[in-house]
Amino acid sequence: MTENVKPKLETYLPPPIIALVKHAGERASELAMGVYLVGGVVRDMFLERPNYDIDLVVEGDAVRVAHALANESQGKLTTHSRFGSANLRYPDFSIDLATARREIYGRPGALPTVKPGLLADDLIRRDFSINAMAICLMPQRFGDLIDLYQGKQDLKRKLIRILHPDSFVDDATRILRALRYEQRLGFRLEANTEVLLRRDVPMLGTISSDRLRHELYHMLMKEPKPEKVFTRAEELGVLKQLHLSLKDNGWLDQKFARTRRLYKHISLATVYLCLLVYDFNETELGQVIARFNLPTTMAEAARHAIRLKAKLHELDEPKLKPSKIYRFLRPYSAQAIRANLVATESPVIGEHLKLYLTKLSSARPSLNGDDLLKMGISAGPQVGEMLTALHNAKLDGMVKTRKEEEEFVRSLRSGCP
Repeated sequence: MTENVKPKLETYLPPPIIALVKHAGERASELAMGVYLVGGVVRDMFLERPNYDIDLVVEGDAVRVAHALANESQGKLTTHSRFGSANLRYPDFSIDLATARREIYGRPGALPTVKPGLLADDLIRRDFSINAMAICLMPQRFGDLIDLYQGKQDLKRKLIRILHPDSFVDDATRILRALRYEQRLGFRLEANTEVLLRRDVPMLGTISSDRLRHELYHMLMKEPKPEKVFTRAEELGVLKQLHLSLKDNGWLDQKFARTRRLYKHISLATVYLCLLVYDFNETELGQVIARFNLPTTMAEAARHAIRLKAKLHELDEPKLKPSKIYRFLRPYSAQAIRANLVATESPVIGEHLKLYLTKLSSARPSLNGDDLLKMGISAGPQVGEMLTALHNAKLDGMVKTRKEEEEFVRSLRSGCP
């Protein structure tokens, strides 16, 4: 017997979204097509976790349905006719529509060949049973749950289960997603899924650098506690498959947690990455950068982090002048400095790094080069030298106001600083 979840769906989704998905069902029905709510939003509805990333699958032509919806709802429409997909964006949410498709994998790790299909074809291509549920949106069947792979039962049992034995062979990025879902939701791998995952860990070698980077981003940016994913990856032999030097010995648990305590209002992904490779040498780091094809900013931060680590002992002096701290740390990226602040066990070094990040890095004199020229300083190297001296004085608290800065410059000019 088909289960109908209309009351639950109408309670879970905000009224504007419910109205739109009902319109989608009506328009698709008028066009002799089918439309279904699929994926994470169905899963999270049963888990009572907020999720307003709305994905619809259309048996027919998703772009045509999207145009019909856009004409009525004033959503900003973006279409990708080549892929049979579209996006409707509204002020507080967006809806993705995709034509139902079936996939054929020519070889392990390759992107699949895609052809139009039915809902059943679309669901079998998904990663896990809990992500392979759908809800019918057509008026005559609105709210009917399509659960071909017992995803709802797996939610109750708190299991992550693949849909067929070759799932990890076809696409080994599912190994990394399995660990993310397992740790995020507090679930466990279904027994046979874990056996197959352990068997297929070497298949990660078939995945391109760009796709691996995408999965790494998800771990570092979207998971509330990425260290739990890395700990599980270590346990299952996944980390060493990504790179032999990657490991988790409990240190990451402590340092990632400290990162979240210290930095509440910035993106933490690059700091996490710096800590992940903190014990690497330059050669190992270069291999990881290539393995994941890391972007320049992240790669540079990671290099800076391990280079600063090697010289960090030079900051372990309680009475260092702020200007000395500034000149020492200025060549390094802020994210690398943040990572070293998390990693250091020295209170003195920690205070110096914190002082740089919170005060010194942004401290600037009021006077600039033009001001010095107006004060009669001759153009040339002397201007730069005076600005450096003035900046040091500002950092060390010798000058605080613009007037004091002007007096300092005059004293330098007269040779009596």
